[in-house]
Amino acid sequence: MKTIIGIDNGTQSTKVVFYDFENKKIVASASAGHEMISREDGSREQKASWWIDALTSCFEQIDPVLRKTALAVGVSGQQHGFVPIDAQGNVLSDVKLWCDTSTAGECRELTENYGGEAKLLEDTGNLILPGYTASKILWFKKANPEAYARMATVLLPHDYLNYYLTGKTVMEYGDASGTALLDVRNRTWHKGLVKALDPDRDLMSCLPDLVDPWEPSGTLLLDVAAKFGIPWGIPVSSGGGDNMMGAVGTGTTKDGVLTMSLGTSGTLYGYSDTPIIDPDGNLASFCSSSGGWLPLLCTMNCTVATELMRQLFDCGVKEFDEMGGKAPAGAEGILTLPFFNGERTPNLPHGKGCIVGMTAGNVKKENIFRSALESAILGMKLGLDSFENLGFKPREVRLIGGGANSKIWRQITADVLNLPVVIPLNTEAAALGSALQALWCLKKSEGADVDINSLIDEHVKLDAGKGCLPHPENVKKYKEVYAEYSKYVNALTPLFS
Repeated sequence: MKTIIGIDNGTQSTKVVFYDFENKKIVASASAGHEMISREDGSREQKASWWIDALTSCFEQIDPVLRKTALAVGVSGQQHGFVPIDAQGNVLSDVKLWCDTSTAGECRELTENYGGEAKLLEDTGNLILPGYTASKILWFKKANPEAYARMATVLLPHDYLNYYLTGKTVMEYGDASGTALLDVRNRTWHKGLVKALDPDRDLMSCLPDLVDPWEPSGTLLLDVAAKFGIPWGIPVSSGGGDNMMGAVGTGTTKDGVLTMSLGTSGTLYGYSDTPIIDPDGNLASFCSSSGGWLPLLCTMNCTVATELMRQLFDCGVKEFDEMGGKAPAGAEGILTLPFFNGERTPNLPHGKGCIVGMTAGNVKKENIFRSALESAILGMKLGLDSFENLGFKPREVRLIGGGANSKIWRQITADVLNLPVVIPLNTEAAALGSALQALWCLKKSEGADVDINSLIDEHVKLDAGKGCLPHPENVKKYKEVYAEYSKYVNALTPLFS
């Protein structure tokens, strides 16, 4: 047997899969959870050592004989996290994550230092939003100047795992574009913006060299190979952010296909052969990890509302879905604004969760549950509108993440977006995507003239039994619901400033 290892470092856990690429199936998988450090100021942090502990646990769960069959490794990681290391590779602080909103002030400061939002969009293609890496660097400079002075390299979570595996520090374009320091049109670090981040220091020396997505980040170190029980010297691909690897794992590498991920965060993204810059800033103008671009909407509160309501009412997932399914589309007027962790899109880092539209006649458990389910998709409808306004013509949505397992959520997605919903057969899209990118890297290193789309066509399959089409009557209803939802968001936005 010949396998490829796919690693997915997420917010809640690390997953490892062994993919038998000759027989096109995952033959082993394991996961291990992470804790999170949360503070009232919006801080959301983890220790990089926790990721290594989780990775070690995952490999220990895999059959030692199977581990020896690996020919390459690919790493997917939660985007935007800030991992500063010194010249010896020591991590200098806890890692601020994508969902950290404590650096909103630094976002404003850096935007002003550079010349404003319009200039950022014109020069780099992206705004500097809470969650992105750039503001975290400025925060670190202020909060811990001694450690900042020792900072030799800025890494993202997947880059840090690559570094742990190979001893090399590089970065690929997709995840790099989520730092907000990349000129996404030209795929180069933007020296002017980096200078605005720290006029007194040459931070360009702290940014890793950029590599193409099919290039290796390095080869597996001997001591790491021995620790994990996998072959020494096998290539470790460039890897990418979880959304970029999810795009590979779902086949979102061609025009017209959208992927929506329903996890702690909600993302909606589509592939483009050319850069797509959103003048309103709703879509992040990211590069893909397959050679093109990946315009993307991200909300910070996707499954958060449903999880909180489940905890509040002490019920399981199945009961929650069944109860929510008893309510009509629109939950009889109850709307949830799910900004419990602040929000990135719309840009409301100090936003709060709200349940609105309640009357004496509609306050029912089933309406509250359905409203929580609907809120995740209503929040991402903004992204679909932005895609369509920019000329992107979607033909279907491929649904992944924990929410994709919910039949009612799949139907709400189809109805709100008015698009067919299809489900990939392999639900571990980011882990599979990182494995397929590693396979691409392996074949290219062996001299094969192989295209990532040919590999995706061969290995990514859809689950025909779980797809669904929009219901016309619900589509009409949700147009009204979305208009009402937008009114509440606009009315409450001043309170969140």
